[in-house]
Amino acid sequence: MSQPEAGRFADYGRPRRVDGGLRARSARGAIGQSWWSRRFLEVLESFALGTRLTRGRSYARAGQVLSLDVAPGRVSAVVQGSRPKPYQVSIALAPFPAALWSQIEDELTGQAFFSARLLAGDLPGELEELFAAAGAPLFPAGLDELTQRCNCPDFAVPCKHLAATFYLLAEAFDADPFELLHWRGRSRAQLLDALRARRIAATGTAEPTEPDRPSEVDTVVSPAPVGAARALAGLSVTPLPETVDRFWASPVPLPDRPPRLVTGTDLLLRQLGAPAAAIGGPGLLERLRRAYRAFGPADQ
Repeated sequence: MSQPEAGRFADYGRPRRVDGGLRARSARGAIGQSWWSRRFLEVLESFALGTRLTRGRSYARAGQVLSLDVAPGRVSAVVQGSRPKPYQVSIALAPFPAALWSQIEDELTGQAFFSARLLAGDLPGELEELFAAAGAPLFPAGLDELTQRCNCPDFAVPCKHLAATFYLLAEAFDADPFELLHWRGRSRAQLLDALRARRIAATGTAEPTEPDRPSEVDTVVSPAPVGAARALAGLSVTPLPETVDRFWASPVPLPDRPPRLVTGTDLLLRQLGAPAAAIGGPGLLERLRRAYRAFGPADQ
């Protein structure tokens, strides 16, 4: 960089103060509360980006990010810097193709644990291993998987505006974990609709629908059964002596093999979270993760 260019960078000064920006909820310490947001930031911080992340974290806490939008394959943001006009930021990550999503949805449907948690609005920690086993890692393994753009004059990638967007994105994942899956190509509605459709196809039962509008002849429409009544609807009552031989049998066919979660050697590390900064913080966690993988079973 030439001397005149260095002088221009030195003239930028502090960022312009803004009102109504997206301010990080964490005023100090680590950003990110859920396992998925912490995991995302651990991966990012493992790339050894140094002070750029520190300055970006300050931007995020000061409310310099004016807007943030997550779409399949792309995150867009507007960040106010030291110049009057805010900067346009984008972070692209290749979404999973439709065929791969279909495979993942089949896997999720086949394991009731995942379907139940997702339908309840939660992302179980074991989901990361399921995606990895399907050849679709949820998180980028290197900076080369991310296409980062900012129209600021700083040549560093990521610049502080991109870094601030990363931190606000992690908090967006905290607020709605489905935003992470949306970035990878499936919105909440698309994924849950696909899981429901597969469950209906597997069980042969449909979701309850609105009752037909009554005809001119007054009729009484019984409400659709719910809860246990819905589960028992349509079953015939058989005297107990005639069913003793199958009393303990499963009412529905069981799969040929029990569902199994694919876990890695670093499962305990992910459950415990990052240690305190005084003993190494996320950097120590990443080094331990690599050591666990190096000394783990050869087939993992």
